[in-house]
Amino acid sequence: MMNQKVVVLNAGKMNYDGKLDFSALSPDVTAFDDSNQEEIIDRIQDACVVVTKELPVTSEMIRSFPDSVKLICEAGTGYNNIALDAARERGIKVCNVPAYSSHRVAHTAVMLMLNLASTMQTQIKMLDKGDKSNFTDYLKVPHIELNGKTIGVVGTGNIGRQVIRIAQAMDMKVLCSARRHHQDEDNMKFVSLDELLKSSDFITLHCPLTPETHHMINEKTLAMMKSSAFLINTSRGALIDECALIKALQNHQIAGAGLDVQEIEPPADDNPLFTLDNVIITPHMGWKGMETRQRLVGVLANNVRGFFAGNPVNIVSD
Repeated sequence: MMNQKVVVLNAGKMNYDGKLDFSALSPDVTAFDDSNQEEIIDRIQDACVVVTKELPVTSEMIRSFPDSVKLICEAGTGYNNIALDAARERGIKVCNVPAYSSHRVAHTAVMLMLNLASTMQTQIKMLDKGDKSNFTDYLKVPHIELNGKTIGVVGTGNIGRQVIRIAQAMDMKVLCSARRHHQDEDNMKFVSLDELLKSSDFITLHCPLTPETHHMINEKTLAMMKSSAFLINTSRGALIDECALIKALQNHQIAGAGLDVQEIEPPADDNPLFTLDNVIITPHMGWKGMETRQRLVGVLANNVRGFFAGNPVNIVSD
């Protein structure tokens, strides 16, 4: 019988409230709240499966893994934190959890869009200061409709598709940009990234972080956007050159941004994104709801069981 020892290296990233049960992964599972680079190799001795959540697993580290390790499970959709080439060299499979949070992350993106369209962050700040003039005088902040506006969706995987469905229900026009060629669909036109940036009123990012997509939104691409456009990112913070974005926001080069992810998480206390009036910033919350995290553990368990049964699923290293 295959060794079924599973080690979760940073369970606290998922189980920050102590409500998740990792025993579903295997009869032999050990979950550590967190692990630093020096502790990892000792903790995975004799393990068959290693589970991580956005924890850097470098080439050097993988080359030091014991021969017992046969599978690395990334407990999330993105797996840019794992050195796939080194895993292939060692014959270690890598899997992810591709669709556990698609609806919730899509809802987060749409929530950011709706709030920016209503200048909700400014309205809340006004009330915090005791300013009720929006109630006693004419509405003093911009309030725009989404219907009839163009949304540019960069990446049309599970989350991007969910955003598109909601946008279509709100009568938005949809432009898409993707790595592979796609045929246009009903109210869904595929264009180059440059055309999408120039033509969209809302731009929402839903692609993985790779060397090719790192800083895909930068000084040059920000300059292509309309001055009235909003940028939404619920994917990975490093898709955006944050310094260039802050400069564009401070200069009102674009209308605003909704960011559930940041280039460094958590951001430094003095990061201007916390205080800019045309920004809504949230703490990478798209996947953190209880229902979503329970679904995550369920899919993780299916991944592990499938591997033990000789039918690996959601493999990203082949």
